[in-house]
Amino acid sequence: MKQEMMTIVRQQELAPRIYEMVLTGELVTEMNMPGQFLHIRVPRGDLLLRRPISINQFDQKEKTCTIIYRTEGEGTKVFSELSAGDQLDVMGPLGHGFELTELKAGDTAFIVGGGIGVPPLYQLSKELKELGVKVIHFLGFGTQEVVYYAEEFQSLGETHFSTDDGTFGIQGNVGNLLLAEKKRPDAVFACGNNGLLKTVEQLYTEVENVQLSLESRMACGMGACYACVCHVPEDENKSVKVCEDGPVFRAGEVIF
Repeated sequence: MKQEMMTIVRQQELAPRIYEMVLTGELVTEMNMPGQFLHIRVPRGDLLLRRPISINQFDQKEKTCTIIYRTEGEGTKVFSELSAGDQLDVMGPLGHGFELTELKAGDTAFIVGGGIGVPPLYQLSKELKELGVKVIHFLGFGTQEVVYYAEEFQSLGETHFSTDDGTFGIQGNVGNLLLAEKKRPDAVFACGNNGLLKTVEQLYTEVENVQLSLESRMACGMGACYACVCHVPEDENKSVKVCEDGPVFRAGEVIF
């Protein structure tokens, strides 16, 4: 993990309240695992807590990385008002990401995401494709207006969409997509809210390699403050920290 003043290369609004920001800096050379996140300081004195934002993709050769975030409060609103040439105080990469070592060429991987849980799955999908793994994406959004990165995922492999109101893809949530899928995967990777992750865990109990990336509010981002703990099944008194032990866990390791 490093800390650096990274420079914004460009920023654009992909959909209402959803922004894509490209950053450059030496910190990118530390990025070697999909699913990790950055902890970014808001450049405003009264907002003390950093914001954790997942890494969408990175290019070590170009020393650039991309984040995709949704404006939820004052901190992310400040981010959205920045432009090329501005700098951000960034810590990272943080957390434990997706493990790819168990997969081999010819395997099939399901990649499941919902809403703002979709961004970190793009780097994951790219790396799996480079390994020769067949990737099948199942992506859910609220409505067509907030769908983003559709073409990017389609360029990597078979992609299915759902929206809550049926304006894009099938109507319903990602669970409906998975229930309609007849193929059986060698591995499943998912990122989204707890309801989505719980559905994935329940549907693929016979799949040994199921990895789930949790969304959680964080404070320090490094495991010191215990603001993002979740409990484990075997001992209700024991907990793990999403920022340090996760955000990616194996199915069955934590209670949603």
